[in-house]
Amino acid sequence: MTMNRSKFQVKWFIHLLLAIGAFIMVVPFAWMILTSLKSIGEATQVPPAIFPRSYHWENYVNIFGTLPFMSFYWNTIVTTIAKTAGQLLFCSLAAYAFARIEFPGKNVLFIVLLSVLMVPQQTYQIPLYLIMVKMNWLNTLTALIVPGLTSAFGTFLLRQFFMSLPKDVEESAKIDGCNHFVIYYRILLPLAKPGLVSLAILTALWSWNDFLWPIIVNNSPDKMTLSAGLASLQGQYETDYPMLMAGSVLATAPMLILFIFLQRNFIEGIALSGTKG
Repeated sequence: MTMNRSKFQVKWFIHLLLAIGAFIMVVPFAWMILTSLKSIGEATQVPPAIFPRSYHWENYVNIFGTLPFMSFYWNTIVTTIAKTAGQLLFCSLAAYAFARIEFPGKNVLFIVLLSVLMVPQQTYQIPLYLIMVKMNWLNTLTALIVPGLTSAFGTFLLRQFFMSLPKDVEESAKIDGCNHFVIYYRILLPLAKPGLVSLAILTALWSWNDFLWPIIVNNSPDKMTLSAGLASLQGQYETDYPMLMAGSVLATAPMLILFIFLQRNFIEGIALSGTKG
């Protein structure tokens, strides 16, 4: 009886912590939606008003007249799809080599690759920018896509999946005469679907929310992504917060829908990558 009561208390405490965490995560998102429906006066008044007195849905219409929002959408979708496809291809090829092919210096090379994860992104922004200048890629979508086609994290994540797969399948394929590319493409790649889905979601989220690099290499409104374009609504002396929040809601909605539909794969992939290897 005492043990059951103790288990109940532990479970109640865990649920309380989870509820507090969920509340902390949801409040900023709810505040963004409520602010997007307020007037400028309500959004900036002190003390702040939680709910709008009247709902200003026109903020969602005005954002399309103030900024080339559809162009922002198109640029963001193109760069996100290109980066995601590139990472799935190049990272899976590198991950297969590190997980299944023996070659001299493999472990040393993999450690060097992982060391890239320790380097802050800001440290190589200037050299990368100079490369873009030399390539004459400034104010183009190419400058947004090419640097993000591969990553050390994606290679590490997929390597963990390939290493967790049974070697018997690969050895049977070799007996049947399959080479490394056939084993990679026809056998191991379909089995690593949870890892591929996880990498696709993480890459899509990173690309969709990327702010620093797009604002460095692109200053033309026609080539801006959503994150960089919304930043232009922030003025030096005055900011239209309701319209800024309306744009933020519209920018967040596609990724939120994607996560809702692929949530199970996302959790499964992260859980497996953390326990294998």
